[in-house]
Amino acid sequence: MRKTRTMLAGLAAGVATAATLVMPGSANAAASAPPPCPEKYVCFYTGSNYTGDMCMWSQADPDWRNGNIKCSWSATKNVKSIKNNGTSSNWSGVAYYSGKDYGTRKGCTKQGKKGNLAGTYKLRSHRWIKGTCGS
Repeated sequence: MRKTRTMLAGLAAGVATAATLVMPGSANAAASAPPPCPEKYVCFYTGSNYTGDMCMWSQADPDWRNGNIKCSWSATKNVKSIKNNGTSSNWSGVAYYSGKDYGTRKGCTKQGKKGNLAGTYKLRSHRWIKGTCGS
């Protein structure tokens, strides 16, 4: 009986140590949050609430994978949140698309707005628009 208790105590200590080893990974993930989205840019994030990987642009981009500014994760990860820090009076929002060359619009975020996307999408292009974003 005593041997069983000792083994169980050793097993419990091992589990507690393993759980402790997982915790620093979580802390490191929080520490590696993306930088803030600069003024005059639109930023797209792989995580909700502006976390995870980020790609940002100050201009339209018809192809995130092959354009002037490449978004390395766009083919494999969904966009879950956006910040539109655009400041130009020429544009009212940023529309984003799942296809290159602005094919299949998925949404639009007004200038100065941010938020989590209602769906999760692999986006491929975006452009600044005049007029209304819709909602």
